[in-house]
Amino acid sequence: MELAIVGLGRMGGNMARRLHNAGHRVVAFNRTFEKTEEIMREGLDGAKEPADVVAMLSAPRVVWLMVPAGDATEQTMEEFAALLERGDTIVDGGNANFKDSKRRHALLKERGLNFVDAGISGGIWGLVNGYGTMVGGDREAVAPLEPIFKSLAPPEGGYIHCGPPGSGHYTKMVHNGIEYGLMQAYAEGFEIMHASEYPLDLEQIAKAWMHGTVIRSWLLELAGRAFEQNGTDLDDIKGWVEDSGEGRWTVQEAIDHNVPAQVIVTSLLTRFRSRQDDSYTAKVLSALRNQFGGHAVKSE
Repeated sequence: MELAIVGLGRMGGNMARRLHNAGHRVVAFNRTFEKTEEIMREGLDGAKEPADVVAMLSAPRVVWLMVPAGDATEQTMEEFAALLERGDTIVDGGNANFKDSKRRHALLKERGLNFVDAGISGGIWGLVNGYGTMVGGDREAVAPLEPIFKSLAPPEGGYIHCGPPGSGHYTKMVHNGIEYGLMQAYAEGFEIMHASEYPLDLEQIAKAWMHGTVIRSWLLELAGRAFEQNGTDLDDIKGWVEDSGEGRWTVQEAIDHNVPAQVIVTSLLTRFRSRQDDSYTAKVLSALRNQFGGHAVKSE
């Protein structure tokens, strides 16, 4: 098959390479043409302008967006929608809010265009290992694209058509919420061991746990790699943890449906706490303990 990949960042670039390696014709496009030129040197086709992208594709065209969620996705979608023809398809592979995806599907449908939302997991390792691919959209729009989705996924599986428009991004949202909780549990466990009386080799423990234990996982494998590269004390890493939005949306969905998702909620709030040099909440707690019990406070 042929398609365009728009946005050649850490995910988009490697997805284009994986599809190219699988025999698909990929037209690559990035706002910064240097990235397009770089990938063209590997044998992929490239375009300088959105109009060139559309001109280089045969109808019905497939344009896959891999740009940041929010305004960037909205603007890029509108730009390509104005150039495409009835029956063409736009795939959004970013981490968009599923409500936006439902709205975009309805908007493009009025113009005779297909919209498919694809939640993609795999990070920087997806080029070699494959990408978990969670797709939402009308069946008649998704079915013709399945060779692409299956080429992105690992050979043993990993692609699923989740259901109607928005369901792919919805599933990816919950996936990322679960990821928050798993990462938090690993981080807390390793901190307990790091604080213990024993001179534990956390790198070797992580690697040993990868064989036969019930908590083995890819995240645990990555923990072992992190300790190997940065040392047990992680001295060169600041404990400041960003969130890209999916955790917040998962928590809001849990609230909306009265689901007691304590672990995911706490994991999200812990990320917020990581960004404070000194917690004002903790200062108030310390002051209150001093007031009612005469407990000592530590000065700056």
